[in-house]
Amino acid sequence: MTASVLRHTQDVPKIELSYHWGPETPDPSSTDGTAQRQQALLRNPLMDLLQAVKEYGSIASAAKSTGMSYRHVWGELKKWEVRLNQNLIVWEKGMPAELSEFASKLLWAERQAQARLAAPIESLLSELERTFSVAFDPMAHVLSLYASHDDALVRLREVASRQALHLDVRFCGSVDAIRALNEGRCEIAGFHTRSMPSADSLAAQTYKSLLKPGRHKLIAFAIRTQGLLVPRGNPMALKSLGDVVLRKARYVNRELGTGTRLLLDDLLNEQNIAAELLHGYQTLEPSHAAVATAIASGKADAGLAIESAALAANLDFIPLVTEKYWLACLKTALDTPAVLALRELLSSQDWQATLDAMLGYKVNQTGQVQSLSRELPWWQLKPRQTAKTAKAA
Repeated sequence: MTASVLRHTQDVPKIELSYHWGPETPDPSSTDGTAQRQQALLRNPLMDLLQAVKEYGSIASAAKSTGMSYRHVWGELKKWEVRLNQNLIVWEKGMPAELSEFASKLLWAERQAQARLAAPIESLLSELERTFSVAFDPMAHVLSLYASHDDALVRLREVASRQALHLDVRFCGSVDAIRALNEGRCEIAGFHTRSMPSADSLAAQTYKSLLKPGRHKLIAFAIRTQGLLVPRGNPMALKSLGDVVLRKARYVNRELGTGTRLLLDDLLNEQNIAAELLHGYQTLEPSHAAVATAIASGKADAGLAIESAALAANLDFIPLVTEKYWLACLKTALDTPAVLALRELLSSQDWQATLDAMLGYKVNQTGQVQSLSRELPWWQLKPRQTAKTAKAA
């Protein structure tokens, strides 16, 4: 890691940090001093030159000690004097070269910073090395995943990281996740719908244009329950969306583009409830956890979310529907090393036991590739005409 002075203003210098890769750190027990990790974790070439001049008393000796030419060291010092608008070296005839007062203070400040920041710098360096080790590990995989927020997916990310599968997860609405997949911004999209939704549902109308048989594949992830979150004891005795309307309960909704918003609108349509009758339909929160927080804080009386969100916020949960959560990918990505590693993890007994133990979740052929047209039967595929029929036509 290196530190560089970008420019000097009238008040303070501007600093930037950078890093570089080198060979693996040698054995600390090595007696070869050149093989040890350099003690100064933040390095700046100017400071090395100033230290050499201070120690050896001449440009020539400083150049020799640093393995550079006299001309290069001289040029570097002059360049920094112009950049910082300060003299760095003081020469007097017959006397050794010395640091100017400014250069002495600069070198002192750098050494003080090194001493004070040694521990956090070492921690930062270790974290960088640990993070970048993924790129140098032939067995590690990184998989980009846009997905509707889900607590089991959060747990999966933690489990996967311990098995050299690093899920780069970005939570967003189900619709946005699939769009990101189609636009090449991710490799996996997580979304959810009710099991076998009807062809005239809003979910069908929304997802049909985004997911195509032959182009996309579904990987089974989980079955989960969505329902009404209400305060402990359910003081308004809410059992359904109809009760929410009848008792004028304050509702908190999810944003457009989320699978939960699609689910709510489908339920309202099926029960012939006009959206404007739901007090708070326009009150939006970005996640299941945010819905739970709004209710727990008394800002709302009810909202649609997953069961684990109710548990985390100490709320009561009234189950309404069971839905499936899928991970979609392009057919061309199904057998890539990263996706194969994900499928293997999802199919493992350890992960399935973890998933089954989570409140509101069930294993459902988890990790298996499922037929898009069978699980989401929205496409009316026309039977192929035989050559004879086509000729007759």
